[in-house]
Amino acid sequence: MKIRILGGGPAGLYFAALMKKHDPSHDIVVFERGPRDATWGFGVVFSDRALEFLRADDEALYQYLMPHMETWHDLTIVHNDTRIPIAGNGFAAIGRLEMLKLLYAHVEALDVRLQFDTEITARSQPELTGADLVVAANGAFSWVRTENEQKFGTTIDWRPNKFIWYGTTKPFDSLSLTFRETPHGVFCAHHYRYNPGMSTFLVEVEDQTWRRAGFEQMSPDDTIRHCEKVFAKDLDGHRILSNNSYWRNFPAIWNERWSFDNVVLLGDALRTAHFSIGSGTRLAMEDAVALYKAFKEQPTVPVALARYQALRQPPMKKIWDAANVSLRWYEQMDQRMALDPVDFAYSYMTRTGRVDHAEVRRRDPKLAAAYERLHPERVLVVGDGGGA
Repeated sequence: MKIRILGGGPAGLYFAALMKKHDPSHDIVVFERGPRDATWGFGVVFSDRALEFLRADDEALYQYLMPHMETWHDLTIVHNDTRIPIAGNGFAAIGRLEMLKLLYAHVEALDVRLQFDTEITARSQPELTGADLVVAANGAFSWVRTENEQKFGTTIDWRPNKFIWYGTTKPFDSLSLTFRETPHGVFCAHHYRYNPGMSTFLVEVEDQTWRRAGFEQMSPDDTIRHCEKVFAKDLDGHRILSNNSYWRNFPAIWNERWSFDNVVLLGDALRTAHFSIGSGTRLAMEDAVALYKAFKEQPTVPVALARYQALRQPPMKKIWDAANVSLRWYEQMDQRMALDPVDFAYSYMTRTGRVDHAEVRRRDPKLAAAYERLHPERVLVVGDGGGA
């Protein structure tokens, strides 16, 4: 089969590897518009659960990636100056560029061709001529999806919060969410170490906070200095670093139909899920597994593409819905900061509805006990379980 993949991110690369490994006769080319050794952003994070899925689907790739990852077992919530560690939330992280380089080597060893600095902007381009399958894994702003929104049934909901994706040389000891009140409103930093000397440091604020702080008029350097001042206690003198970092609004993207003709969406081109529930990289790689399994079951293109959506849409819709609930929690940061720090951390843990009191108690008995002391009237104990 002649397969052409648009986008050299984790989704496209992983699908290419799975298909080529299954059938070396496939003619697979991945087109990436950027250069080989450049990417935006800093680290990507995986929950323990996401890594379990990867291990179940591809033990060899799991073993290949894990030595390059930073791991930890707790999540930390910082409510102004109160630190609340929450046990039972394991994560691993890796630099985005490092992960891409590992995947490049992985697919090239399988004889998949990678073409960098190659901009494909139309299905009529000669690079796509005669393709049996065209995979649009070219990100949240995919031109393939944008030009065919009616065929895909695309909806895009631009959310009001602003965020900017930085890095820092401060190596944090856990995945942390730091919330600090300022005269302009609440600032949240999502931060985690992804190699021994670097961390992701993503700053999120409500729209009115962004406006009151004057970011609209600030230069990039002034923006960094302002964020360093807000999070001075957390950075311990380390600097914030930029890599194509700018303020953005999050687009919650969904498509009712995932393919037409021989064209299919993968990864962020298909749907976006807010970074607060984990990694879009994890979801993209799970998309790739589902599409591969569909072709393994049904090798003809139209049947396989229908099977892909049937297999993947139900579980992915649950995650997407949870992500949209989660992002709305952050859109009310200012009012939630009035909560007691324990109530605040508990609200965070239960924000999507997927974690109830019994699950909080299982993961972190100390947090559950602290919440029960504050709210004995809300906790119904039945045997050794409970519900909030």
